[in-house]
Amino acid sequence: MTRANVTRRLAHAVDSAATKHPELKTKQISPHVIRHSTAMCLLQSGSDPCEIALWLGHESPSTTHMYVEADLAMKERALARLKQPEVEQARYRPSKGLLDFLRSL
Repeated sequence: MTRANVTRRLAHAVDSAATKHPELKTKQISPHVIRHSTAMCLLQSGSDPCEIALWLGHESPSTTHMYVEADLAMKERALARLKQPEVEQARYRPSKGLLDFLRSL
């Protein structure tokens, strides 16, 4: 199947779906958008970026890293996994011996 054929078939599918979902008529839907959206869904569901790279046919995961960007929800989940440090923050106070040594330099 050629790229042009894929684009035509997708346009036909969007036209058919727009009868029930008219908001699709205002969207720019292309094979690239479908590909990117699928890759993002795979990433958000926890798939390994290396697996996504294979699925997309990329030669290396670094290509996928540039292609699949983390969205805001993923960033929020990553921040939510962080824990507050269990130690109280305190100002460092050097010992008298260390201060005497530094003064002697």
